[in-house]
Amino acid sequence: MIERGLDWRGFLNTEFTENTEREEIGKLFLRICGAGHQEDGMDGTDIKEIVREKYGQAALRGKSGSCCGTADASGTSCDPITSNLYDATQMQQVPEAALQASLGCGNPTALAKLSPGEVVLDLGSGGGIDVLLSAKRVGPTGKAYGLDMTDEMLALANENKRKAGADNVEFLKGEIEHIPLPDNSVDVIISNCVINLSADKDRVLREAFRVLKPGGRLAVSDVVTRGEIDAQIRQNILLWVGCVAGALEEDEYRDKLVSAGFEQVDIEPTRIYRVEDAREFLSEKGLDVDAMAPQVDGKFMSAFVRATKSKSAKTTEACCAPACCK
Repeated sequence: MIERGLDWRGFLNTEFTENTEREEIGKLFLRICGAGHQEDGMDGTDIKEIVREKYGQAALRGKSGSCCGTADASGTSCDPITSNLYDATQMQQVPEAALQASLGCGNPTALAKLSPGEVVLDLGSGGGIDVLLSAKRVGPTGKAYGLDMTDEMLALANENKRKAGADNVEFLKGEIEHIPLPDNSVDVIISNCVINLSADKDRVLREAFRVLKPGGRLAVSDVVTRGEIDAQIRQNILLWVGCVAGALEEDEYRDKLVSAGFEQVDIEPTRIYRVEDAREFLSEKGLDVDAMAPQVDGKFMSAFVRATKSKSAKTTEACCAPACCK
C-alpha cells in the first residue's frame, strides 16, 4: 500500500490540511482506494489500521469540499479520478456532506440495475452517497445497507441518512472481509473502489458471494490494470491513482471472482488513465514522463465489475456477527 521505506507508523500521526492537494502522501490516502499487497514491515493488520485512521480523518474533513460531482462553480481543476462521477440529478438527491465525503473512482449506482423492493449492500460505504442513491431506487419496500469499519464515517453517514430522511437505510459497522449479514440475504452488492483496501480480496469476494441471494448480482467500481507492466512504473502510477499496489490485473480479478463462485463476470472500463493525467505527480518524483507513456497509456483504468451468483447456488457458511441473527 505504501512506497517501500515509508515510516507508516509516523504517517499515522500526520495531519492533513484543507490545502493538501497533490502531495504524494496526501493523494495516496485522501483518495483511499488502495492497499492490498503487503510491503516490508507491514501485514494486513497494519494496512487496516492505516486505512481506518486516514479514512476517519477524511470523514472529519468532508465538509471542506470534494470534486466527485460535476465541475464545481469556481472552476477549480479537479483530478481525473474523483471528478465528475455523479450527475446533477444525483447530486440533488443527497446531502452535500455525502457528496463531499465521497472518495470513490466510479459511480456503481449509475450502472447497477436496481429494482423496487430489492436489498442492496454497499461495501465500504463511507459517507453514504451510494447507499442513499440506491435507497431511492429500491424504494420504501426495499432496503439499502452500508458497511464501514470507521466510526467517523459511520457517524457522518448516519447524519446524512437523517438529513435525507431515508427510512429504508441502515449503516452497519464491520469489515468487508467479515460481512455482518446472513447467508443469501442481499440482492445486489455495490462498492466504490474499496475492495482495493483489503489485504485479503479473496475473502472479500467469498463473503460477497455468501451474502448474495441465489441470482444476486455484484456491481462494483474499482481500479484495475491491464497486461504486463514494469513493477516500478506500476507502483508509481498506482500511487498516483490512489490504489497503490492493491489494484488487480483484470484477468486476475476475473479469476478471483470465478474462484469465489461467481458467474457471468464482466469488467467494463469506465475511465482509462494516461500518463499525461499524472504528469505533475510523476515529474516531481524525477521520472521521465514522456518515456513512460507507452508503458502507461491504456493500462490503468477505473472499471465497472459485474458478476452474478447462480440461481441454483446457495451458501451455508456460518456468519458469527450479531446482525446475522436478526
